[in-house]
Amino acid sequence: MSKSLPYSVKDVHYDNAKFRHRSPLKVLSQSLLTLNTKRDYASCSTGKFLILILIFGIACLMLMGTNDSPLNEKGKVTFVGGFRLGRLLRKPPRLPPRLSPDDGQLKGNTTNSPKWAARQQSVKEAFDYAWSGYRKYAMGYDELMPISQRGVDGLGGLGATVVDALDTAMIMGHGNIVSEAGSWVEAHLLERISQKGQVNLFETTIRVLGGLLSAYHLSGGDHGPKPDVYLNVAKDLADRLLSAFNSSPTAVPYSDVILRESTAHPAPGGMSSTAEVASVQLEFNYLSAVSGDPKYSAEAMKVLAHIKTLPKTEGLVPIYISPHSGEFVGENIRLGSRGDSYYEYLIKVWLQQGGKLNGNFTYLHDMYTEAMKGVRHLLVRKSIPKGLVFVGELPYGSKGEFSPKMDHLVCFLPGTLALGATKGLTKEKALAENLLSFEDLENLKLAEDLAKACFEMYEVTATGLAPEIAYFHTEEYSEDGLEGGNKSSVYANDIIIKHADRHNLLRPETVESLFVLYRITKDTKYREQGWQIFEAFEKHTKVKSGGYTSLDDVTEVPPHRRDKMETFFLGETLKYLYLLFGDDSVIPLDKFVFNTEAHPLPIRNT
Repeated sequence: MSKSLPYSVKDVHYDNAKFRHRSPLKVLSQSLLTLNTKRDYASCSTGKFLILILIFGIACLMLMGTNDSPLNEKGKVTFVGGFRLGRLLRKPPRLPPRLSPDDGQLKGNTTNSPKWAARQQSVKEAFDYAWSGYRKYAMGYDELMPISQRGVDGLGGLGATVVDALDTAMIMGHGNIVSEAGSWVEAHLLERISQKGQVNLFETTIRVLGGLLSAYHLSGGDHGPKPDVYLNVAKDLADRLLSAFNSSPTAVPYSDVILRESTAHPAPGGMSSTAEVASVQLEFNYLSAVSGDPKYSAEAMKVLAHIKTLPKTEGLVPIYISPHSGEFVGENIRLGSRGDSYYEYLIKVWLQQGGKLNGNFTYLHDMYTEAMKGVRHLLVRKSIPKGLVFVGELPYGSKGEFSPKMDHLVCFLPGTLALGATKGLTKEKALAENLLSFEDLENLKLAEDLAKACFEMYEVTATGLAPEIAYFHTEEYSEDGLEGGNKSSVYANDIIIKHADRHNLLRPETVESLFVLYRITKDTKYREQGWQIFEAFEKHTKVKSGGYTSLDDVTEVPPHRRDKMETFFLGETLKYLYLLFGDDSVIPLDKFVFNTEAHPLPIRNT
C-alpha cells in the first residue's frame, strides 16, 4: 500500500482554502452563534457561561480523542481529533504539512485491486532497473547509453536524469534512490550550474528546474537533503535562466543560455519555438510562489500575455516566433514538435493560478478554448477504411494543403483535452455537479477518440511500440508497403509508417493520456492498454546490463536498438504508468498540474 502524497510546509504563498477545512469546533461554535436563541442566551450571564462550558468541553474531547489518522506513523506527525498539537499555538501553514514519502510507498485510498497493485509494483521494479543501469554506468551524466555502458551529456551536463527521476522515486517510495539522487544534487549540481556553458532554456526549465521544484514540494527530508536544498539550487538556476528573458528586446525570450556567464542568445537562425517560449510558466510561477520573489513569474507570464495580442488562425499559431520582432514566423501549424506544449500550458497555467477563482488569467482559458475549436475545425480528420480520429498538420497554414501526419508527441492532447473538460474531476462528479458544458463534452469525446488512435499506433506495429511519427490513410493520401508489421491489427491499412519515422524514443505522451483519461473516466480499458504498452517496453527495450534503450525500427522483431535511455523514460513514462496502476488519491488531478516533463506542481487556490 502507498502513503498519502505529502504537501509542502514551505508553500506559504499558496492559499490553502481548498485544502484546509474548518474544524468541527469552529463549525459548531459558529452554528451556536447563529441560532435563533442566540440573543436570549447572550442576554444573560448564565447563557454565556453555559456556552463557554460547552465550547470548552468539546475542545477537551477533541484534544483527548483517539488518533485514527492513517498519516500518523513512527511519531513523526501527531494528529489528535483532527488537530495537530504542535500547531495549536501558532499560525498554520497555507498548505497542508509535508509528510515524508520515503518510508515505503505513498499510502492512497487502498481501493486498488491486487491485480493492479502487482502491476504497479512491476513498474516500480522497472524504474529500479533503469536507475541501476544509470547509476552503474552514467551517474552524473545527462543520459545513459545502456548498450555502450557509458554516460553522455546531451542536455548541458547538469545530470538531467538524476533530477528528472528524483520525484518519480519519491512518488514510488524508493527511499534509497531518493537518497542517492538527492545527495548528488546537494553535492554537485550548484557547482555544475556555475561552470557549465550553453543550455536550452526550455529543456533545462522543464527537466531540471521543474524536477527540483517538484522534489522540493514532495520531499520530506528523511532521505537525501532537506527540502530547502532543492529550492536554493532551483533559485540559482532560475536566476541564470532569466537572462534569456532579460537579454531579448521583446517579451519573447532567447532560446539558449550560457549558465556560467548568465548570458543568452538566440538559436541559430534567430527563431525560438513557440512551444518552448510558452512552456516555462508553470515552473517560474511556482518558484515565485515558494521563494516570495515575483520576478520569475513576471518574466515568464509576459510571454503568454504578449502572445495573446498576436494574430492567430482560429486560435492556432505557427510553430516559430521571433524574439527580435516578437511576431510569429512562417505558417506551419501543428500540435507536434515545436507546437505541442503551447496548447498544454494555456489550460494548465490557468488551472495552476486558480482557474475560475482567479479572473486575472481568464485570457488563458479563452485562448485555450478558441484553440481547441480551431483543432476540431481545421486539424481533426478520420482515416480510411476504419475511421480512426487523428490530428494532422497545416504546413503552409490554413490556406495550404492538409497533411495527415501525426507525431507521437501529439498524443499529449487527449489528456489535455480531458483535463480541460473536467478540471481534474472525474467525469461522473463533473456531470453530477452540472459542470460540463456542451463544448466540454465535445472535447472529452475527442479526447477518447484521439486516445484510441494513439493506442493503435502501438497496436499496429510488430513490437507493440509506437513509431515517432505516423501518417493516416485518407481519401487524399495513401502509400503502399509501409504498414506497421502487425497484420492482425484491425487498423493495419489506416496507419502508414515511413522508414525514417519508425524509431521509438521511450516517449511518455500516450501513457500520459491513458493515465489522465483513466482518472477522469474510470474506464479500465486505459489501464489495460497501459499494461500492454509496458509489457512491450519490457520485452523489446530492456537491456541485460541495466537500463532501457530507444529503438530504431518498431516494425521489425527483433528491433534494432539505438543505445539511448532518454531522461523522460524515468521522469515521465514510468511515472505515468505507475500512477495509472495506482490509487487516485496519489497526485490528485484537481490539486496538481504536471508540467510537460511530468513534474507535479500544486494548484493554487485564490
